[in-house]
Amino acid sequence: MRSRRDNAWVQWGVFLGVAALLSVLVWAGWSVINHRSMIPFGDAGTEDATTVKVGVTDMPESLDIRPSASSEASEAAADPTAIDTVSPAERLLIGNVYETLVTVDQQNRLQPGLATKWTVANDGLTYTLTIAKNVTFSNGHTLDAADVVWSLQQAVNGQAASQTTNQSAGNSISNSDTNSLGSLASVTNPDATTVVITLNQPNPTLLRTLSGKLGVVFDAEADGTDYAAKAVGSGPFIVRGFRSGQSLTLARNDEYHGTKAASAAVTVTKYDSDAALVKALQNGDIELAQNLGADAAASLQSESAKASTTNGITVTKGATTSKVMLAYNHGTDSLLSDEQARKAFRYQIDAAGITGSQADSDGALGGPISPLESGYEDLTGLFPYDTAQAQSMFGYFGDQYLTTVNLVVTERWRTLAETIKQQIEQGPRPSVNLEVLSDADYAARIQTGTWEMTLMSMDGTDDAGLFVDGNGPFHYDRAEAQQAYASARAATNDADYAERMKTYARLLSEDAAADWLYTRACFTAARSGVSGYPTALTDQRLPLANVRIG
Repeated sequence: MRSRRDNAWVQWGVFLGVAALLSVLVWAGWSVINHRSMIPFGDAGTEDATTVKVGVTDMPESLDIRPSASSEASEAAADPTAIDTVSPAERLLIGNVYETLVTVDQQNRLQPGLATKWTVANDGLTYTLTIAKNVTFSNGHTLDAADVVWSLQQAVNGQAASQTTNQSAGNSISNSDTNSLGSLASVTNPDATTVVITLNQPNPTLLRTLSGKLGVVFDAEADGTDYAAKAVGSGPFIVRGFRSGQSLTLARNDEYHGTKAASAAVTVTKYDSDAALVKALQNGDIELAQNLGADAAASLQSESAKASTTNGITVTKGATTSKVMLAYNHGTDSLLSDEQARKAFRYQIDAAGITGSQADSDGALGGPISPLESGYEDLTGLFPYDTAQAQSMFGYFGDQYLTTVNLVVTERWRTLAETIKQQIEQGPRPSVNLEVLSDADYAARIQTGTWEMTLMSMDGTDDAGLFVDGNGPFHYDRAEAQQAYASARAATNDADYAERMKTYARLLSEDAAADWLYTRACFTAARSGVSGYPTALTDQRLPLANVRIG
């Protein structure tokens, strides 16, 4: 028989073994709770615990991107010379924290989003979307087709997402008014993974619209959420920290239904200027500078070329849909209401020379559609630089009629406006009255229509229809153009839409509805070892899920 001492040693051995096992389990549990981002999910080897530091020059004051959010309107309108701009909140949150039904790639091509596939009826009136399964919001709620219907209802009504509605299967909405989503007859969810959108008339840009803010799917059950300070999305990141107008911290969403974010966290910090952004990048305070100004990018690229390869910085130029143009006021009191005058100005201005001299240029344009949009055609040859032709056409006008043309701009466009003034005044007539106005005064002048020429950018996709919009700033009312655009909007498939938009764009350009100068580029700068960052369309969205170091 064993002695009591032997039994005591056995008991102590068992106790110590159990204690050791418990310690291991407690340590493992603590690691899971406090270091979940260290555990790989999805594809092995695609994630790490790195925090990537990103710098920008704008930051939202609010996280609220819902259609009814007042902050979005004020942020997007920060530059009165830019049309169809995306707010900082949309750019940072869509694709990172919030997901849309459809998304776009770096070539601006439509790709599946929360809608994994879709079919469109031959008449273009019915869209059937299949919604991804096993998707949850960051608060743990399940995302299904009912949330899609509810979110579209908020987009149509422009109401706050906290408004309650019935989420049962078969729930529907209807709207007879034409808006960005088109003329909706109904939106229904016959089951948890199917949404059927029915239109009263075709809308060939519907899927494109669903890739933007109006296609974001919100949680219908997140009543009482303060969306200005908290974002409840289904994307690859969650918001871990936000300082209004200063910084945003995104943490990997370990419950994400798709490929998990490559890095554990991304911090985005606002810098007051391009110079401050460049300095932060050079000092190593950030690894990535997004939407860097063209002049700063060129300077940084030159400096980096002289630096050693060990601490090199790569500057990348990417394409956008932003179009810089000399816009014309076609109102009856404007000289530019005359077709002959408009065409003469296009011959007088060296658009190709301007394109080559602008640091933010990505190529000459010539028409209202950029290379990344449906219906693009190279129209740069319609009005080649020809001062003799211009002066011949100006000769048809009497001295009293063709005297001075008013060119109003903001400070942003001063240098380019001075170049255009010099080019126009190469001939004996007309002279240019250049006015550089404050943003507020400029917006008021455009609103009242007391201008003849201005420089501005149109930054969206499929925004060429603004030229025949009766509520738009250009007062262009040519019937043939309106008919051509209406025909494009009536297209029931992508191919017909692209072909009809091409016809519409050529008609506008041949009529010199404006002088489209060039498409703008965007610039990204990254320190050595950073990969997976977006380089195109970064003025519209900044998908950061693939960004990593090493």
